[in-house]
Amino acid sequence: MDQYEIFVGHELEKWQFNMLKGPGLFGKLSKKAQDKINSFIPEKVHNAITTVIKQMIRGVLFGAKHTTAKPLQAASLFERELVVKEKIKFYRSTAAVEGGVTGAGGFFLGLADFPILIALKLKLLYEIASTYGFDLNDYKERIYLLYIFELSFSGKEHSRNVYMKLVNWTQNAATLPEDINQFEWRKFQQEYRDYIDLAKMAQLLPVIGAPVGLIANYSLIKKLGNTAMNAYRMRILQKEYSVN
Repeated sequence: MDQYEIFVGHELEKWQFNMLKGPGLFGKLSKKAQDKINSFIPEKVHNAITTVIKQMIRGVLFGAKHTTAKPLQAASLFERELVVKEKIKFYRSTAAVEGGVTGAGGFFLGLADFPILIALKLKLLYEIASTYGFDLNDYKERIYLLYIFELSFSGKEHSRNVYMKLVNWTQNAATLPEDINQFEWRKFQQEYRDYIDLAKMAQLLPVIGAPVGLIANYSLIKKLGNTAMNAYRMRILQKEYSVN
């Protein structure tokens, strides 16, 4: 194990500790704020967003046949993460600009941000997975990717359950059905909608839409990137060095 892998191992341990912690006061207060914002949004908007999320998630589960690029081979963890960090930086900036523009454009343009942001998140995850050397033509790798997505944007209780699926991925992957159509994705899209993007609905509100959109998109991509890095670090180190 080289010096960079030792450093990554320490970072991974801290992340794993945080994954197992229960919800704090801030998390509980955030949930109340999310519910309040949710109450201001018309029901037809909620239904429209749910439909968009459902269709996009189905597209990943049932339609994605190849990755953004071929998996990166014969590279050290340090070299892979140099590339991954640049990709996160690029998508973080892109999402922030997009969120600010759509947030400043009023209600309907702000609404358009939801499918755009989902697409950016999924695109980033595909590129991160490929950079770490994983082949997303294998549908089980796409399910792992979606668990990362779910882990990033779920309530604390649910995220701990998802985290345990990733910790024991080898065993869990062996129990997945061979037919991707049998995969249960409904809970995934519901948790995503209820927890994260409802909080972001403040972007649809007048005046504050632009700054909320910029800050929210930047933060969401940053969180997703960090979660993805540690989820793939965990698999790589578990496999190569039996690090838990």
